[in-house]
Amino acid sequence: MSTKIFLYDTTLRDGAQSEDVNLSATDKVRIARQLDYLGMDYIEGGWPGANPVETEFFNAMRGVELRNAKLAAFGSTHHPSHTPETDPTLNALVSSGARVAAVFGKSCPRHVEVALGISRERNLEIIGNSISFLKKNMEEAFFDAEHFFDGFKRDPEYALAVLRTAREHGADCLVLCDTNGGTMPEEISSIIRTVRERLPFAPLGIHAHNDCELAVANSLAAVNSGAIQVQGTVNGIGERCGNANLCSVIPNLQVKMKGFSCLSGASLTRLKSTAAFVSEVSNLAPFRRQPFVGNAAFAHKGGVHVSAIMKESALYEHIDPSLVGNAQRVLMTEQGGRSNILSLSRTLGFELEKGDPLLDVLSAAVKKNAALGYDYVAAPASAELLFLRHMPDSALKPYFNILRTVVLTS
Repeated sequence: MSTKIFLYDTTLRDGAQSEDVNLSATDKVRIARQLDYLGMDYIEGGWPGANPVETEFFNAMRGVELRNAKLAAFGSTHHPSHTPETDPTLNALVSSGARVAAVFGKSCPRHVEVALGISRERNLEIIGNSISFLKKNMEEAFFDAEHFFDGFKRDPEYALAVLRTAREHGADCLVLCDTNGGTMPEEISSIIRTVRERLPFAPLGIHAHNDCELAVANSLAAVNSGAIQVQGTVNGIGERCGNANLCSVIPNLQVKMKGFSCLSGASLTRLKSTAAFVSEVSNLAPFRRQPFVGNAAFAHKGGVHVSAIMKESALYEHIDPSLVGNAQRVLMTEQGGRSNILSLSRTLGFELEKGDPLLDVLSAAVKKNAALGYDYVAAPASAELLFLRHMPDSALKPYFNILRTVVLTS
């Protein structure tokens, strides 16, 4: 039996905090629908009441039926000067229409004493009261232990006391946050194992930032050590260097790591289209070299590589691209060889076989034109025209003859 890992998407909040992302309420609804179609377990919509966009979004989501995901609302524990019943943030969560609440609280004593300016004991009281209030009024309540790993390294007993308080007051999952993104995978593993020893029955989650390019690695290390919820964003967008990229976390969990499951096979094939959709709605250029879902993830340029994958694709591809909705691409460049030409010819529907002398002719033409600046990767239709021009009995008619070229620059 595989262990179910719950996917908690924060694209609509963490992703929207990226400096080059600005989402309208309509944008957020469109992305939420796509995330639900992909099969996310939880979709965090944002902070209710924080701004007009958030208010409009949660109002709009009241009329949206989610088939797979639960909508979550994000906020903080109640203000020290309020009770839970009088706190605007907690009341906004309850009235948001979301089924799930996720609230963050301080788990590092330095943040408690400096940022909040309260005692450690008062912080524990605020956390407990906030979770109790949410559990009375909502379906599920998650506690995001902000700066948990920094806090654990500074004072492990207090960091554990924060978790214990949240759990004793009903928190459904304790989410351990690497808020500064500076923790190493081996530290993540070691600390989570300690947490599991001290709080053996508490469901744990991981929320990793990518400041050291380790958010995916840290998320996977956390799962290997016992976390059952992973938080992250599509394409890894987020504040500073971003968050854990779910487009990498998901296939690694589902395909590469044994004993875990998060998405069904049919849903997994929607991963690439979801990544592209979020980029388009967010007005971001897709990252071509992104693992699994990038256009270049399974693109082959070198002739030696292409020769090998034509015999067996697994020789240079770690998974079947179709598993994540991607596809193999063979590029026609000066670095390719006859294998590149043969592969592309079959893709274009030409009947060429290995050993055909036309392969040498076409390969020479590609290399000659590439030296002149032609880019057949960027203009694949030009590659097809090249094939047609060299084919015996070509039906290609020269409708135009270039007589003169003029280039004007300003």
